[in-house]
Amino acid sequence: MWLSRYEFYSSGRGDTYEGRHHVVIVQHGNRLTAQSLPRASSNPDSPLTLDLTVDRNVVTGSWVEHTAADGYYQGARYHGAVQLLVEPTGRRMVGKWVGFGKDFEVNTGPWELRLVDRSMSKASLAQYSRPPQ
Repeated sequence: MWLSRYEFYSSGRGDTYEGRHHVVIVQHGNRLTAQSLPRASSNPDSPLTLDLTVDRNVVTGSWVEHTAADGYYQGARYHGAVQLLVEPTGRRMVGKWVGFGKDFEVNTGPWELRLVDRSMSKASLAQYSRPPQ
């Protein structure tokens, strides 16, 4: 179980915001897939997925977030690329995302994934199926 945190600037609101999700990361060889748990985003009903490739301590890939239908972005689908560095402990990844904005611009910001629980038990999944603090 990982806590995903990224920052983004909202040109429509003129401020910087943080998106947070509890995600499950599964590794198959050098591939990582991450998917947010149900109801586990700071913006409710905005699921996040990541498709990543690991090369030593560098993780590179893509992300997709479907925003909540009743939220500020009205169900918009955003996607882009992400590159992260894995700390030697393997418990944290830090880097940047890039993606498009609504006014035909390319945006970027910081992204962090931090391990919060190694357990994949039903109790653990239930515990993290809520918005992160």
